[in-house]
Amino acid sequence: MSTDLPFPTSLSDFQRLFPDDAACGRYLEQIRWRDGFVCACGWSGEPYRFEAKPHVLRCRSCRKDTRLTAGTVMQDSHTPLSTWFWAAYLVASMTTGMSAVQFQRQLGLGRYETAFQILHKLRAGMVRQDVDRIGGPKIHVEVDETYIGGTTRGEGKGVHHKTIVCGAVEVRTRKPAKPDPFGVVSKATPRRGGRYAGRLRLSVVSHRTAAKLVPFVQQSVAPGTMVITDDWSAYDGLGALGFEHLPVAERGDPKVAEEYLPLVHLIFSNLKTWLQGTHHGRVEPQHLQAYLNEYTFRFNRRFYPFNAFRSLLGIGAGAESATYEELYSGEWKHPNQSRAVASGG
Repeated sequence: MSTDLPFPTSLSDFQRLFPDDAACGRYLEQIRWRDGFVCACGWSGEPYRFEAKPHVLRCRSCRKDTRLTAGTVMQDSHTPLSTWFWAAYLVASMTTGMSAVQFQRQLGLGRYETAFQILHKLRAGMVRQDVDRIGGPKIHVEVDETYIGGTTRGEGKGVHHKTIVCGAVEVRTRKPAKPDPFGVVSKATPRRGGRYAGRLRLSVVSHRTAAKLVPFVQQSVAPGTMVITDDWSAYDGLGALGFEHLPVAERGDPKVAEEYLPLVHLIFSNLKTWLQGTHHGRVEPQHLQAYLNEYTFRFNRRFYPFNAFRSLLGIGAGAESATYEELYSGEWKHPNQSRAVASGG
């Protein structure tokens, strides 16, 4: 996407930039053709436009129509472009996200199913097919897994009806603070030694076995990266696969976990709080990857919340989407970061 395209920094700015469907169509046109419309037949120039169909441009040479929403999550949708743009803005700028019920109310949609489908299609568009692996020679990555799901009652000990989520997060270090010009010395101690979370990858896995966990690491983390895990035996083969593996024996000691795996544990805690607070924990297993995509998308852009709106529209290009029936039944599988890495290289 062109880097000089405007993006909204407030609600009033959004209303000024996108007052109607025609303005939304012009924005999509700028995204696709920075220097003006070019038809597949090779003709370039000012196309025919239709007031009732701002997302359709007709070539003056071959008379074929080009749909601006083709290949995006908006393809074949009967929902107005302005509604899609409002939806993308709300999803990108609301730091806590919103449930489908809240979404329906905010957009004034008549049917819950419409809100549900728009949200899930946008979540499908949050995964780039050319996503790169995290980490690198000078950046180490924490990897761990957790269980997501409701409370088990009356079924004995053990884990029931929960879904395993594997996470990988970069560990970054803040630069030392510049000396105060007035000589004031801060007594504040940097949290976790100045470490903070970089890019994140989250994926649903079916089992806590090497056959599932190791491929997640391979597809999410760059070779040569130092990978820190607990001492679960499923990770034992990482060293032979080109990673600098550091297994840590926690043995239930919270101090060890806080020292070696603090960021991934904090992310898991915040993820569960978000699912419980915004969605009341009512996330079906077949939809969980979609919510992980949303959490990852917002987390990785947390320092640039308003840019996320523009990024979301660009990422949506070429994203696969599904019908309401496929989404609700679970027949359609939401893309995740690992599969995107595997297919995108």
